[in-house]
Amino acid sequence: MVSVVQDPALDAMYLADGLPMTARYEHFSLAFTRMVVYHAGCGVKCHDTDYDGVDITITESRDHERFWGPEFELQLKCTTQQGLLQDDAMTWRLKAKPYRKLTRPKRYTRAYLGVLLLPEEHEKWLSVDENKLVTHSRMYWQAATEFAPLPDGDTRETVTVRLPRSNVFDGTRLLGIMKDIGDGEEAVR
Repeated sequence: MVSVVQDPALDAMYLADGLPMTARYEHFSLAFTRMVVYHAGCGVKCHDTDYDGVDITITESRDHERFWGPEFELQLKCTTQQGLLQDDAMTWRLKAKPYRKLTRPKRYTRAYLGVLLLPEEHEKWLSVDENKLVTHSRMYWQAATEFAPLPDGDTRETVTVRLPRSNVFDGTRLLGIMKDIGDGEEAVR
């Protein structure tokens, strides 16, 4: 389940009919991710639950130097809070439990965190006409290996992470992750 930061004013405005805003955030972040993934020629494996701290697995059906068919797991978050975006990074407060799952040293499959930043105005999330589909949103990501695991006994309830603004989730970066995994390289920063 994608976690979201709720805005009560938006919920009140758009809850008269249709999905609650939290569900819209979740589905929009999944749809955004799928568009980028499919455009890059990759695939998505769905999870029935995110018990392991991930929402989807992204796959590629290509042969690389060391492995065929690389894949990685992605935990998705979504927000409209523009104040989280700083000059060099987006900050995100992650609950300690999913943070621990993402940063497990024994994790078999690489994991990444992606945070989709939507415009505050719901109408700006998406526009469609006969010639184009445009979204004014963007996702920042980071390899979970870049986050320090919490020490045993640490009782924090949340951990603030930084996602570099240079890490915009796009097709070129996605294929770079896949190449590094397929070639047996260290996690993409």
